[in-house]
Amino acid sequence: MSRYFEDFKLGEVITHATPRTLTAGDQGMYMALYGSRFALHTSAPFAQAIGYPAMPLDDLLVFHTVFGKTVPDVSINAVANLGYAQGVFRVPVVAGDTLRSESEVIGLKQNSNGKTGTVYVHTRGYNQRNDLALDYRRWVLVEKRDHDAPAPETTVPDLPDAVTAADLVPPAGFASDGYDCTAAGSDKRFADFQIGDKIDHGPGQTVEDAEHQLATRLYQNTAKVHFDGFAAQAGRFGKRLIYGGHVISLARAMSFNGLENAFALAAINGGTHKAPLFAGDTVYAWTEVLDKAEVGDQGAKPGALRLRTIATKNQPCNAFPSKDDDATILIFDYWAWCV
Repeated sequence: MSRYFEDFKLGEVITHATPRTLTAGDQGMYMALYGSRFALHTSAPFAQAIGYPAMPLDDLLVFHTVFGKTVPDVSINAVANLGYAQGVFRVPVVAGDTLRSESEVIGLKQNSNGKTGTVYVHTRGYNQRNDLALDYRRWVLVEKRDHDAPAPETTVPDLPDAVTAADLVPPAGFASDGYDCTAAGSDKRFADFQIGDKIDHGPGQTVEDAEHQLATRLYQNTAKVHFDGFAAQAGRFGKRLIYGGHVISLARAMSFNGLENAFALAAINGGTHKAPLFAGDTVYAWTEVLDKAEVGDQGAKPGALRLRTIATKNQPCNAFPSKDDDATILIFDYWAWCV
């Protein structure tokens, strides 16, 4: 069903179609698209040495897959994806697991122009054993089919600025004494990071239409603004828009330079796509350490770093451009596990 704003009902739960079995091939394609080098997702022996039964798939591959299921029902008629909150990675996903998604409508607010409205959803992604692998909230600006349709009662959920450290879910069976810093690429550990540290992730990556088209197909993200070049010519930008999640994955992959031992995502606190990105633009990124937390028994569990990664287009980040800089395209606030 191609939903417009007036089609959403507060409290309804939407079960999304086409569950997706992820394979080692999907992980290989993800690495080819972004060049991610975190050892947990590139080396099965590394993963097993720190207590994982098998090498987990990249956390953002999981996020994009769960997200992609929702697009036909939630954001096929979206003007823009406005933000994310309260995203928690709960159990690792490995090759052979099958993901399905469902979304609960938790908020509705019509805009004053009467032509669009904001839809808030709580999306949950489950594996084939019905384990909750990931859940998150997001809000999107959606067109109205009938501008004269009555506005729903305004309901805006109260979403926190960040997931609390107490709500993070440490990887089960983690064994820090098996962690190989040489294989990971750095000996800079959790204790070496300080709140306020700023890290420039160095060289950028230029985005091309072909790789973005492959990425959105990989996630089965059917949003028209990313696929339909003919329709995009008549749209706001006059050309296809790069999927915001593509930018998140590029920035996370580049963050390896300086955050080698921030080996996995724990939670997504928030994300803002501040400006559009198009094919031919070059993405750069830098990260600030916002907070640190010791979760559980530090002899067995990793620490958690709260990080804010800022991505820019066509501007290197050696001067640490602010979130308000004209070149900034992404502000991504998240927790990452770090030894």
